[in-house]
Amino acid sequence: MSSTSSHRNLNKNQLGGVIFGCNNNTMHECISKQLFGLPAQHYSYVKNIDPGMPLFLFNYSDRKLHGIFEAASSGRMNIDPYGWTTDGSQKTIYPAQVLIRVRLLCHPLPEERFKSIIIDNYYYRNHFWFELDHAQTSKLLTLLTSSVDVSGSSLLTNKVKTRTVYKPLSLPGRRGDEGSENKSRYQSDPMSAASCLDDKNKCPENPLEPNKLDLHHSTKDSSMLNDVCLEVKGSTKEQIGSEENNDESPCTSSRCQSIIDQLVQGMEELKAFKNEQSTKMFFLEETLVKAEEQIQQLKDRCALLESVSSFPLEVSKDTNSENEILDDLVLDPTKSIYLVGGYDGESWLSALDLYSPLHDASKSLRPMSNVRSYTSTARLNGEFYVFGGGEGNLWYDSVESYNPATDQWSFRPSLTGKKGSLGSATLDGKIFAIGGGNGSECFSEVEMLDLDLGRWIPTRSMLQKRFALAAVEHNGVLYATGGFDGSDYLKSAERFDPRGHSWAKIASMKITRGCHSLVVLNEKLYALGGFDGNGMVASTEIYDPRMDQWVNGEEMKKSRGYSAAAVVDGCIYVIGGVKSGDNILDTVERFKEEDTWQETITKTIGKRCFLSAFVLS
Repeated sequence: MSSTSSHRNLNKNQLGGVIFGCNNNTMHECISKQLFGLPAQHYSYVKNIDPGMPLFLFNYSDRKLHGIFEAASSGRMNIDPYGWTTDGSQKTIYPAQVLIRVRLLCHPLPEERFKSIIIDNYYYRNHFWFELDHAQTSKLLTLLTSSVDVSGSSLLTNKVKTRTVYKPLSLPGRRGDEGSENKSRYQSDPMSAASCLDDKNKCPENPLEPNKLDLHHSTKDSSMLNDVCLEVKGSTKEQIGSEENNDESPCTSSRCQSIIDQLVQGMEELKAFKNEQSTKMFFLEETLVKAEEQIQQLKDRCALLESVSSFPLEVSKDTNSENEILDDLVLDPTKSIYLVGGYDGESWLSALDLYSPLHDASKSLRPMSNVRSYTSTARLNGEFYVFGGGEGNLWYDSVESYNPATDQWSFRPSLTGKKGSLGSATLDGKIFAIGGGNGSECFSEVEMLDLDLGRWIPTRSMLQKRFALAAVEHNGVLYATGGFDGSDYLKSAERFDPRGHSWAKIASMKITRGCHSLVVLNEKLYALGGFDGNGMVASTEIYDPRMDQWVNGEEMKKSRGYSAAAVVDGCIYVIGGVKSGDNILDTVERFKEEDTWQETITKTIGKRCFLSAFVLS
């Protein structure tokens, strides 16, 4: 079967279960809404889901499998047309949906534990088909059941709004007439009431309606539930014993109904208490996670401040008063921009500089091992990876990473080929090198750095060849815009969604662009400057993913391409670049929403083009 297919094509009789995907951002909505969804191309098998079919949830963020769930409806399109969207203003990109309920809460399985069961589903190292045959489903159920979360410690426990299952209660019975069969039933099912075994002909038919009992309770809830049941059970026996002493008629319908009402009321109170505690626990966990993240950010910031404070500070030298103020200045790495390599009009650079646009001040950090221009950068595990590019027409396949906390560079696995002017982004813990070229050929290929394998591996190619493109990751999706295909400059754009493992066209830009910049500000993509086939441009365009539409933005003060761009403190900064020919710019432009572009001449960076940039925030 081709690895480009999104499914196995199992027919309805062969389909034994289905795995749905999520990440840390979408998992809560999947569980709280009791709704799973996949992109439309998966509907070919989602439609074969019937109520009761086993389902599983795979979290891409930590690569763990959660379960056991089951379908509460048939699979169909657009049960919730606006699910997993920010504010409900756009249609969902996961319309192949099914309602679910919890069958049994188990400890989540890391991928290495269940991978061998569905090994035939893997069409790529970390990507697998979601359809399960009956044998695979049975093995997964067995493996998950062996790790039932009886303690309620699973993260899902505090997120699941469990559906109730119906379980009939037994009839109350007479004291002294309980046989061994009834006793064993009470021992194996502590939720059962006493049996009514007196004169069956005098008891109404089916006097007890089924009661909703929540089987997914914590140990504390179970203990409280047992106390309630024993109290009701004891009360029932006392009533029956009293009847025997008075030789009156046995259980009546009204008395049975009274017992039912007591049980139902007790169960509702327990469920309300449990839901309240689960909600509190969920919010406490979220607060704890955020606090830990903030603590780690503060630790990283302290380490970075310590690491850069020992380097000399280069500042503008306009006045003595400015010098006195800036002599003691320590640049904040979280509000500064790291500038990598490039060309200053005379030399190709290996430099790495920390630049503060607020103060027009910079610090020289440890340089790269080689001069490098037309390069790309991406962040992974707290380090910044610099790959490809070259020196003039000499192209590299080498990769090195920079650790801001230690100011150290390390060599990393090389690309599969020599290339530059390629797009880059990090997605799901992997770095993607997108398109690019080598001076004689333009590429549509995409490769991905897998640190577990220790090498770059080919992944799904783009729809078009793109050299000097601009790319970015936003909300778990990769975007690639413009570039040069070997014949023409492009205005087309496309995006890669890892759930469907494919590239798809999106709305095209209004003009052709190559060697431009692309950044994300307030949930929108900004395409900045570049070369339109005739010359460098100052125009900007803004893309709204919710509307799939580009609109014109305010033009920059100067036309420029091969510049560096980054977002710091809610502002876009565009640094240097080429205006035309050998006219290299020494200015920085700043833009903030509801404001205009502001241009300043940088006295610490100077003229610089063909450079790259990265930021910590």
